[in-house]
Amino acid sequence: MSYVAPVKDMLFLINELAGLAEVNALPGCEDATAETVEAVLEENAKFAGEVVAPLNFPGDLAPSYWKDGEVFTSKGFKEAFKMFGEAGWQGVQHPQEFGGQGLPKLVATPCIEMLNAASISFALCPLLTDGAIEALLTAGSDEQKAIYLENLISGKWTGTMNLTEPQAGSDLAMVRSRAVPQGDGTFKVYGTKIFITYGEHDMAENIVHLVLARTPDAPEGVKGISLFIVPKFLVNADGSLGARNDAHCVSIEHKLGIKASPTAVLQFGDNGGAIGTLVGEENRGLEYMFIMMNAARFGVGMQGIGVAERAYQKAVQYAKDRVQSRDLAGSAGPVAIINHPDVRRMLMSMRAQTEGARALAYVAAGISDFAHHHADAAVRKANQAKYEYLVPIVKGWSTEMSLDVTSTGVQVHGGMGFIEETGAAQHYRDAKILTIYEGTTAIQANDLVGRKTSRDGGATAKAFIADMRATEAQLTAIGSVDMLAIQRQLAAGTAALEDVVDYVVTNFKQDIKGVFAGSVLYLKLAGIVFGGWQMARAAIIAQQKLDAGEGDAAFLKAKIATARYFADHILSAAQGLRSAIVEGSAGVMALAEDQF
Repeated sequence: MSYVAPVKDMLFLINELAGLAEVNALPGCEDATAETVEAVLEENAKFAGEVVAPLNFPGDLAPSYWKDGEVFTSKGFKEAFKMFGEAGWQGVQHPQEFGGQGLPKLVATPCIEMLNAASISFALCPLLTDGAIEALLTAGSDEQKAIYLENLISGKWTGTMNLTEPQAGSDLAMVRSRAVPQGDGTFKVYGTKIFITYGEHDMAENIVHLVLARTPDAPEGVKGISLFIVPKFLVNADGSLGARNDAHCVSIEHKLGIKASPTAVLQFGDNGGAIGTLVGEENRGLEYMFIMMNAARFGVGMQGIGVAERAYQKAVQYAKDRVQSRDLAGSAGPVAIINHPDVRRMLMSMRAQTEGARALAYVAAGISDFAHHHADAAVRKANQAKYEYLVPIVKGWSTEMSLDVTSTGVQVHGGMGFIEETGAAQHYRDAKILTIYEGTTAIQANDLVGRKTSRDGGATAKAFIADMRATEAQLTAIGSVDMLAIQRQLAAGTAALEDVVDYVVTNFKQDIKGVFAGSVLYLKLAGIVFGGWQMARAAIIAQQKLDAGEGDAAFLKAKIATARYFADHILSAAQGLRSAIVEGSAGVMALAEDQF
């Protein structure tokens, strides 16, 4: 059950594709030198591999449990989380003025991946806390920042996101939780929230719940939702913890996967009202919560990449160890199954998809840093549009990819993969939630179609497509067999993506159901084309380094071979997806409801 972080690949992507040197030159990013970043990643890899990874399998066997309103986490989680906070890992990308390290998102992203590869169940607590920190940095008052941020960033306290209610899943217009003003700047909050990740646990002194609720005179629908801080323990004026708040965990869920992560049902206000304070302005809660959600959506994409990497490593090790059947070329006796062509195909599929998704996510993180730190407002705005376009792809495609990769990992193990003791099945079970929470794949796809493509007439997508065409020209100029093969598939994929963008923009108003019928396929198409593009860029750089006699030749050759596999076997699906989207909407809505 060991995990060894792919630091070499991470550093290659950070430096060569995502442009660490350019990010390092941005205002506020001066500490992110190549040497510092390498040291941070190496140290994080040790923590993830040696401290957290060994907790993953036992935590699945002996999950967190609820007793008399309290939640007790799996053995070792509490101690590991204390080490996590003390080492400063919660604060990698958060401001130094509140105790963080102030490093760019590009540096935090591989750290997030490593933690999730080690244990998604463990990593979920920091992920939600990151979202709470981002929301308070953006919309919190100076007083709220002073009270909460340093404690959250240090890991002394943790954060949650409270949206979902029994009657209100993804449709937040149905939220019924109430917040009644008390006349002293506080509110009493009443209601039930479900599916609250780490809503109760024993790993921190306090839990800071960010809760969506309605004030008495709020308008109906999403325009009437406000955001409130409702801590587990009230905070005294001097910063010390006060009385227990009226926010209690009444149960936790029993789940298919991520079993060590407690998913709580929280009851607010059963004993007089939970004391909360308003974040920002009334009726702007959904806007503020989306800050958390966007941070979490990117983080969930990284969860998909992390669990895919873990499943791939396990499958490779099993394929090298498992001896069965003679080699097709006529070996004297049975060989390790990694010698069989179809096992190679499966391993290459796992490797290529994971590397493609990782490359895209790291590039997106670098773009986010330009959106936040560049001195020129116009450059910030352009990069923000690019980052926002990529977020649903990183979340949606990377998580769907993780299901494919972890399922293939079970298949590599054969019958042993279906046996829980081998551990391969856990990755598959853990991955399933990733396509659901923080917005299902369909919600990500709807966002990609409506907000990110139609709203700007496809301008952001077309800007990316122009960059893809420049990469095609570079591949053609190199002219090797591998580069030309990659170029053919990238050109076909880019053309397919452009056709779909044009289809969405042209038909959005006149045939909206037809457009949305293909939205998930559009997201998948975008994922494989963007992933294939980044793999192509990686192959070009690898070839240039080989030609110059630089770097690790074996690593660089493997990067080219993996990019070629991605092009031949994954990117080649683009034309079929394009046809289903542009020409296949009629079949989706063809049957009447009573025909199902």
